[in-house]
Amino acid sequence: MNLLQQLQHDQLQSQTRRTFLTGGMAGLGSLWLADQLAQPAAASSARPTPIDPARPLLPRRPHFAPRAKSVIYLHMAGAPSQFELFTHKPDLQRLHGQDCPQEFLEGKRFAFIQGTPQLLGPCYPFHQTGDSGVWLSDRLPHFERVIDKCCFLHTMRTDQFNHAPAQLLMHTGDQRLGFGSIGSWVTYGLGSENQNLPGYVVLVSGGKVPSAGKSVWGSGFLPSVYQGVQCRSKGDPVLFLSNPDGVDAKLRGRVIEAINRVNQRTHQELGDPETVTRIAQYEMAYRMQMAAADAMDVRRESQRTKDEYGAQPGVESFANNCLLARRLVERGVRYVQLYDWGWDSHGAAESEALNGGFADKCRSIDQPIAALLTDLERRGLLDDTLVVWGGEFGRTPMRENRGGREMRFIGRDHHPHAFTIWMAGGGVKAGAHVGETDPIGYEPLTEPIQVRDLHATLLHQLGMDHQRLIYPHQGLNQKLTGVKPARVVEEALA
Repeated sequence: MNLLQQLQHDQLQSQTRRTFLTGGMAGLGSLWLADQLAQPAAASSARPTPIDPARPLLPRRPHFAPRAKSVIYLHMAGAPSQFELFTHKPDLQRLHGQDCPQEFLEGKRFAFIQGTPQLLGPCYPFHQTGDSGVWLSDRLPHFERVIDKCCFLHTMRTDQFNHAPAQLLMHTGDQRLGFGSIGSWVTYGLGSENQNLPGYVVLVSGGKVPSAGKSVWGSGFLPSVYQGVQCRSKGDPVLFLSNPDGVDAKLRGRVIEAINRVNQRTHQELGDPETVTRIAQYEMAYRMQMAAADAMDVRRESQRTKDEYGAQPGVESFANNCLLARRLVERGVRYVQLYDWGWDSHGAAESEALNGGFADKCRSIDQPIAALLTDLERRGLLDDTLVVWGGEFGRTPMRENRGGREMRFIGRDHHPHAFTIWMAGGGVKAGAHVGETDPIGYEPLTEPIQVRDLHATLLHQLGMDHQRLIYPHQGLNQKLTGVKPARVVEEALA
């Protein structure tokens, strides 16, 4: 091949699709990195302060003075029945056993109810308690001691009545896959106070993950460094955190340095922002070796504290996870998400019956939740820690009649129209009750609180305006609260 042919070959080679895409990726990656470092005025007004791609979890200023610095979100996967816990409806008790009026059935969609079900009064007695005389069932005797610290939202509403999409909507703002979870948005917007621990930690109990899987703590289109890190109650808190046999901390540090040099070279060549994320994650993993082992070891707590929570070191339990949540926010972790599986009370079996397994689930959470709120307050953490409790929807005021027949065990179907969530600490109005439902608890009588309203309120308490916290994706400035109008629930705030 002569010189002219070589030049022609090189010119053609430079015009191939593969070369174009490789060069385009590098160019776009460089533009992204320059954008992250430069932070033009438009982006600066959307995010609190610039993000350093090499240190993406550094604390950043919020939009305005926050009332809360961290969040502990307690999600009861499967959706607990509000009628057996917080929603006292004497009329529903009076109408127990009667056929449900057709006006509540016509044009409605249910997961399992068919034909004409019967109205179902509460399975457990209610009584008035607390300074405000709030009605509470007898299933939560420990929680009763701290009920005046809580603010109840009684008119929560969702437009999803199946578990997976409802869980996705509750935790990512959208029922579809691919959207960032609340914890990801919070750590994207604010970073974290502790650079030796993940900013967003997930703890699971009940034996299973939620129906929507790990997508409920994913980062979606946000950089993957902001996704939740699932930690375990026994063994290494995170898989492969400990050094393998024959490898000490010094050697592992040199290995990570070598890997990061390769990743830095790859980023220089291709400009993929995820490469910068990978470098940051390797460095975080190295720093976590000591910090995570300490933070996740409940054996370091006094026996009195463990007894208050009902915690048992080395087992997977909601009690252990509540104690771990306190230890994590105490160390500056921004967002701690607890999922407790097993609240789907259809009555198809004793384990998921309101007159069976439901009582067991209540016992498993009652003492730990009361201990968590008491412990946070005692340590001066409750004022700036927002605690949220709830499921993905509620349960029907009618008894489930799967297949149109009365079932052996008592249960309720999924109900998206009105359900209860409570919050405590973090600047919410203690002892408040927001919203009212009709006499049988089917529909709100006052303005419904949409999931996006809850998200806007949560961000507001952390000092972020949900309209300004954005991330450019697919030609749209994406927000946790989506494109529909959302409001901060001011009635719930102190």
